[in-house]
Amino acid sequence: MSGKAKREIVRILGLLGDEQPMIRSTIAQGIIGVKTQLDSRTVIQRLRTLFNSDPLIFQYALKWVPVDSWTHSDMNSLKEAVATIRNKIEAGERWRMTVEKRRYTLYHKIDVIRELAQLIDEKVDLENPDKIVRIDIIGKYAGVSVLTPKDVFSVSFG
Repeated sequence: MSGKAKREIVRILGLLGDEQPMIRSTIAQGIIGVKTQLDSRTVIQRLRTLFNSDPLIFQYALKWVPVDSWTHSDMNSLKEAVATIRNKIEAGERWRMTVEKRRYTLYHKIDVIRELAQLIDEKVDLENPDKIVRIDIIGKYAGVSVLTPKDVFSVSFG
């Protein structure tokens, strides 16, 4: 199925104006890495527009999550990555951290959150955050992002 998902991603990004995205499989089943020349937040907005006009355009690539930076998944690398993106949470904004782990047993989610959350001084709001610090750990690599709740596109039928 990943071949069909990759072809779908290429077709959709082509519609949005990126004729040559870099697409790579990951060690985690069902997750594909994509590097596009386009602004990832703009891509998410335009995916919603595409979905609203033709929901069936999405058959395989059902969730799209922007990544601000990639790093290694050891704690020191994660801390450095969070330190470089924490300024995207502005004074007075409330935030939460979400950690998704695949093919990774070095730390438990709560330990990752405990270590990284202390790097951010703003108030935490688990229910209704302004920003979400998302850590996607896939084996020895990790994607680190600061997202608003609308920065993730997910297809839901029904």
